Amino acid sequence: MAIKEEIQSTIENNDVVLFMKGTRNFPQCGFSGQIVQILSYLDVPFKDVNCLETDEIRQGIKEFSNWPTIPQLYIKGEFIGGADITREMFQSGELASYLSSKGIEVKQPAKA
Repeated sequence: MAIKEEIQSTIENNDVVLFMKGTRNFPQCGFSGQIVQILSYLDVPFKDVNCLETDEIRQGIKEFSNWPTIPQLYIKGEFIGGADITREMFQSGELASYLSSKGIEVKQPAKA
């Protein structure tokens, strides 16, 4: 139960949280690295949580979200999804719009 409370507290106390393999400075899987690149490109501050640190956090986040894979992105307490969903939202412009609608400032990409 303690890990569930820790996860809930992390999500509640940070606007954007990425549960990932590795850290923002040293992602340890390509999918985690993709989301770090997207958030960095949009200049969005986020809390990174390394799920490889303990089995408790790695299994706990999967049970918490009822989502079987890592990475997992949360924005303003809401589970967004993993790498595929985040990438699709980014490419369509939906991610930047969603962040803005939640009061999170993003760097708007230059129009081609």
